[in-house]
Amino acid sequence: MKIDFFCPRWGAEHIPWKEFCRQVSAAGYSGIESPAPSDPDEKNEMKNAIDKHGLLFIGQYYQSFEKDFQTHLHNFRLHLQNMQILNCTLIDSQTGKDYFSTEQNIELFKAADEFSLSSGITVAHETHRNKALYAAHRFGELASIFPKLKITADFSHWCCVSESLLEQQQEMMEIAISKSIHIHARVGNEESPQVSDPRAPEYEQAFAAHMQWWDKIVAQRQEQGVAQLTITPEFGPPPYMPTIPFAKTPVANQWELNLFMMECLKQRYNS
Repeated sequence: MKIDFFCPRWGAEHIPWKEFCRQVSAAGYSGIESPAPSDPDEKNEMKNAIDKHGLLFIGQYYQSFEKDFQTHLHNFRLHLQNMQILNCTLIDSQTGKDYFSTEQNIELFKAADEFSLSSGITVAHETHRNKALYAAHRFGELASIFPKLKITADFSHWCCVSESLLEQQQEMMEIAISKSIHIHARVGNEESPQVSDPRAPEYEQAFAAHMQWWDKIVAQRQEQGVAQLTITPEFGPPPYMPTIPFAKTPVANQWELNLFMMECLKQRYNS
């Protein structure tokens, strides 16, 4: 099984696409993970930069914040369609809202399935705060309705929401691991979806917990005989990244943390 690592556009939006893709390629990533621009000229610029450096692309959806459900559903479909021409490896989707009803979130998951069927692009639903899969128990309810559900494993959110390292939810974690096809490799803990630096000894327990989950995903995907697993090291910029009070200076370097995570996992999985 080939493991491909993707660099997040998040935090580097100020860098022109040509330079960003050059840096990503030089750093040893296989591709980028990013939302698709709505502006046709920027989308073309992005596509040209990706193609020039031979990078893969994972589309990312997070943009619908509409409280009105029908407007949200309409825009969700538009955002997915906007990524179709970009030859996506897959789409990472922060689907739904924690304040939508079960029936409304089900309708959004059905819309994603319809898109995948018509486009041939797999949608991996992210385990993310404020979204339909904001917590492990909520994931369990929707996974029982959608047996073929595929997810992006970002378990740092579930740690934060449950204020735990999910020790009491092992059965649900096993189900989530079995449905994980993409990993957001960011370490969170009981109080935050992102620790300041995963190399710090005070975060050793949280780091080990995440590594154990990722190890199981990699092992299961290998056993299933899949050709590819995708991982995006996803430590984010401020305000995800803690800052020094008043100065607002980040306590660590986002680019360096994500490179560290990629190299750590490359060595761990011999990829």
